[in-house]
Parts: sequence; structure tokens; C-alpha cells
Amino acid sequence: MEKSTDTRIAVITIIVENRDSADSLNRLLHEYGDYLVGRMGVPYRPKEVSVICAILDAPQDIISALSGKIGMLSGITSKTVYSKIQGKP
Repeated sequence: MEKSTDTRIAVITIIVENRDSADSLNRLLHEYGDYLVGRMGVPYRPKEVSVICAILDAPQDIISALSGKIGMLSGITSKTVYSKIQGKP
């Protein structure tokens, strides 16, 4: 994936309710790894879910593509929040 010059900071918050989808999710995050600033995952065992926050610095279309692909995974809920800051990396 080639980086564009105009990027945004975004956080994709992900709730994994179906562990069978975790491998697919990890493959997607790895595929977009060039744009991933960091990620934090917390298993919440009492509810049998995991919560992941993925921080991205990427062009708008890349963030939207990843967010859309994550949203299509079974048993995974996600929401993307964008910073108002825009510009060159």
C-alpha cells in the first residue's frame, strides 16, 4: 500500500464477541500495519469479549476501507472516531 501525503488520525474501537473472527481481524490489522500507530487489546473475561483500540495515521480512504472490512466480520462491532487534525505525516 502506498502512503498518500494527506493523512488523518483515527481510532477504531473494536469489540470482539466471536473469537472465531479474531484471526481474520488480526490479518486485516497486519495488512494495514503501515498505517497503524499502535493498538491496545483488553480481554474482558466476565463478558467473554475483547476490546481493541487501533490508532491509525492514514489517508481517509484507507481508514474507511479498513473500518468497512472490520465491520463486515461476524461477531465484531466497531466504531471509528476521527481527529479534526489533517495534514502531512
